[in-house]
Amino acid sequence: MRRRPPCLPLLAAVLLLLLTAASATDTVTAAAPLAGNRTLVSGGRGKFVLGFFTSPTSDGDDAAAGGAGTDTYLGIWFNNIPARTVVWVANRGSPVRGAALRLLANGSLAVVESTGGAVVWATPPPANTTAATNTSNATAQLLDSGNLVLRVPGAGVVWQSFDHPTDTLLPGMRLGVDSNTGLDTSLTSWRGAGDPAPGEYTFRLDPRGSPELFLYRWDARTYGSGPWNGFQFSGVPNLRSNSLLTFRFVATHREAYYTYDVADGAAAPLTRFVVTSSGQIQRLMWIDMTRSWSLFWSYPLDECDGYRACGAYGVCSVDRNPICGCVPGFAPRFPAEWALRDGSGGCKRRTELNCTTDGFATLANMKLPESANATVDMSLSLDQCRQACLQNCACRAYASANVSSPEAAGCFMWTGDLLDMRQFGNGGQNLFLRLAESDLPLSTSSAETHSQTKRLVKIIVPSVAAPLLLLVGLYLCVMKMKKRREEDIPSSLRNAQQSTPFSRRNQIAASIDVQDDFLHNGQGNSQDCDLPSFDVETIQDATDNFSVHNKIGKGGFGPVYMGKLEDGQDIAVKRLSRRSTQGLREFKNEVKLIAKLQHRNLVRLLGCCIDGPERMLVYEYMHNRSLNTFLFNEEKQSMLSWEKRFNIINGIARGILYLHQDSVLRIIHRDLKASNILLDKDMNPKISDFGVARIFGTDQTAAYTKKVVGTYGYMSPEYAMDGVFSTKSDVFSFGVLVLEIVSGKKNRGFYQAELDLNLLRYAWRLWKDGESLEFIDQSIADTSNAAEVLKCIQIGLLCVQEQPKRRPTMSAVTMMLTCENPTLPEPCEPAFSTGRNVDEEEDEEPEAKACRSDSASSWTVTVVEGR
Repeated sequence: MRRRPPCLPLLAAVLLLLLTAASATDTVTAAAPLAGNRTLVSGGRGKFVLGFFTSPTSDGDDAAAGGAGTDTYLGIWFNNIPARTVVWVANRGSPVRGAALRLLANGSLAVVESTGGAVVWATPPPANTTAATNTSNATAQLLDSGNLVLRVPGAGVVWQSFDHPTDTLLPGMRLGVDSNTGLDTSLTSWRGAGDPAPGEYTFRLDPRGSPELFLYRWDARTYGSGPWNGFQFSGVPNLRSNSLLTFRFVATHREAYYTYDVADGAAAPLTRFVVTSSGQIQRLMWIDMTRSWSLFWSYPLDECDGYRACGAYGVCSVDRNPICGCVPGFAPRFPAEWALRDGSGGCKRRTELNCTTDGFATLANMKLPESANATVDMSLSLDQCRQACLQNCACRAYASANVSSPEAAGCFMWTGDLLDMRQFGNGGQNLFLRLAESDLPLSTSSAETHSQTKRLVKIIVPSVAAPLLLLVGLYLCVMKMKKRREEDIPSSLRNAQQSTPFSRRNQIAASIDVQDDFLHNGQGNSQDCDLPSFDVETIQDATDNFSVHNKIGKGGFGPVYMGKLEDGQDIAVKRLSRRSTQGLREFKNEVKLIAKLQHRNLVRLLGCCIDGPERMLVYEYMHNRSLNTFLFNEEKQSMLSWEKRFNIINGIARGILYLHQDSVLRIIHRDLKASNILLDKDMNPKISDFGVARIFGTDQTAAYTKKVVGTYGYMSPEYAMDGVFSTKSDVFSFGVLVLEIVSGKKNRGFYQAELDLNLLRYAWRLWKDGESLEFIDQSIADTSNAAEVLKCIQIGLLCVQEQPKRRPTMSAVTMMLTCENPTLPEPCEPAFSTGRNVDEEEDEEPEAKACRSDSASSWTVTVVEGR
């Protein structure tokens, strides 16, 4: 009989220990603490990692997490994502120089210094006696939800990280309060991009009245979500459940909290809800294709998201100028400040309520008022809510507390001043405002509506015949005048038409037709503006009668003048040249587009002027003119430090993202260039000149035009050569802008004769050779941030790739710019390169051939089919 080798039992024991250790890689026990480079990976799909990391701003290498001489933190981050994205930090206010995560004898989970053994962070010890007797067997486990839980036998989970978030809310986390446990769960931003310490901004729930979420900077509120109406927060119209995300809000006498969940399955997206160090609330989605986080939405979004922007009974709307207005039946409390566009003082009631004959006016598409002084009764229907408000003399307004279905019951009633209201172009809900009978709109005075209608009919009907006859007469006069005007075309213009080739004469005739239609057929009235209208005399006074000393520029549409209104506000006036044959349609286009766009990085249109042949746009004045006045001027280049240039790049990206994704319209600018980027007094960029912009359908990916307009050097190849444009056309222009801002050189006009390269290919060649820092404007080279410079050059090269499908979206670009250390894809050689010959093609590197072969045929076919 053969004897068993003596080493086999020992080998079996070792294998058993290894298997036990492998099965417990998501758990910390008293016998197996977490220290050094060791990490825990959550069970299930392994979505999260728990371990020690060093801040990017500290000295040392992340690979040496917990090493001596580095500020070390215990945190949780996403697994299998190139750029480490930390979602929770234990000792965020107490970094250590080397530490371990241990279970203490009292059952606490603690971060303990490697040298000295001091406890820098710990969970509370178990409260009940049953748990206290079993603390030696406590375990800490990282779940696949990203939740770190502490378990004690006999007591279950005694502590979890989900109850103590830092700056990030993950699916399944709750943001709110629990009156039973006293738990107040809130989010607090990091101090900076690389510093996990608590920052300035906190996002938490106020449980008073109808619970509402607020963003605080220190102790001051900066933004409010509006109360939950059974479907969404009334001030967040983008917050809607879909097939991937489900949003929930629970409010009972015991607790109130907001949470969200993601769809189950392997296709479930990675998402996070974060409060940034700059004071933004952002929802981010991981995009596998770009290997980066994409901005899903963010708040505050515009001026009207500012907390109490228009004071009591004031309503903010970005669709008007100024943005603040009073609700019906109210007038500005401080008219002088209101005239200076400061509406924070709010409004006062014109007629006091008497509690007997009061009624209600309906305000549509509203963010409901701040709800701390509101009462909620979920048993009342909307009609019962109205009656309850009428019977309570202190009630100032009411609204439905549940709009999830037409039959749903629920009643909000406000008994104090109405604060923090705004009106959306689309979204929000109805608010019913209590007014004295004399201030009620005619349609809402139920007692007299019928009799008043009868009286109006008796007055109006006999008066209809005469105006109709007058209108007919006026129409005949206008048509006669138009015919006479066509017969009186000046001889100089007639001679020009006769001496011009046939095709050119057609263009002139078409231009005259456009002008006649717009100027004389009633299509150019002030109603087209949808904006405050200025009269010519006001503009003349402001610009010193269009003095040459006030002229600050001239474009394709005519001259631009600086002016000052009577209230002291500086303005810029774009005056459409009467001799222009191509600017009238563009003028109308610009008015209609900009009137609907409001963003901190878009130039603000204050109003328009249409008076006879005069067509003018009135903008906010940009004290530092346009970007090209600094960027391409050798004497002024040094005034644009790298910090300012990086801020300008970020601002332009945010503005384009708003146009492409977040505005009420989907806009393609089509003429992004340095001269159309204006700078305010703080050198913040604002995109201007929407004369050739196009509105895009939500289901469109590309469009075609026979009339290519824009500026060569900034136009994408598919647009310049074939008239095919899309959002990726603007991405290309943005890429050119980024490379110009970094280098201080114009794309059109730059040529590197020695290497036979234009600006884009010169940047690409330096990047391929690892010498990209030579591309930066030498006037700021010594003070620049090398990492940011390299990142911007690579982003610029990604944007100017020849194939539109290879260029990133603007949401991806903004994420690349804001991420501290993003992992960016390799760019292909840019479009519009020169200097290629047969020998170079034969010697191409494999990746260059891949870029080229993946693009040429498929893109050409697409264009041909589109035409």
